[in-house]
Amino acid sequence: MDTTAYVFDLLKIILPALIVAGSIFYLIQQYLDKEQQRRLIELRLQSSKETLPLRLQAYERVTLLLERITPNNLLVRLNSSGQTAPEFHRLLVSEIRAEYEHNLSQQLYMSPEVWDQVKQAKENILTMINKAYHGLPTPQQARGTELAKRILETLMTDEADPTARALNAIKREATGLF
Repeated sequence: MDTTAYVFDLLKIILPALIVAGSIFYLIQQYLDKEQQRRLIELRLQSSKETLPLRLQAYERVTLLLERITPNNLLVRLNSSGQTAPEFHRLLVSEIRAEYEHNLSQQLYMSPEVWDQVKQAKENILTMINKAYHGLPTPQQARGTELAKRILETLMTDEADPTARALNAIKREATGLF
């Protein structure tokens, strides 16, 4: 009976110790989990503080890109007088492509859907310019002013700004940052 009493006394000591150790382990585990969550939240907050200005700057730059390649603004900025239609056509197309390529890196800061809208706007403008150029009676002999006039006529008859959808998508997404 002596060993049974000894085992029983040992169990009276070990069992409460195991319960206390298990409780301490559980509490420490919960504390560490909450501490890790707090650190993740701090990291995300710090990251958003750093990336928010970059994202806003990207939206500004892409908005400026769209405004610069809008046919109205493009025709005012690039002078068509003294140029033939083929020269002016090449100038318009190369200007649009250069503006777009200059801002390609901005797609990192916006959603793929918005960037697709920007690409689509660029393609719509290029298509409009190409159709206007090929719609001239004799494109090789036409003046640049005739091409500019044809582009403006196309813009008026379509009654849709080719960049409007992309600009609205940018505004919606930028507003969602706040």
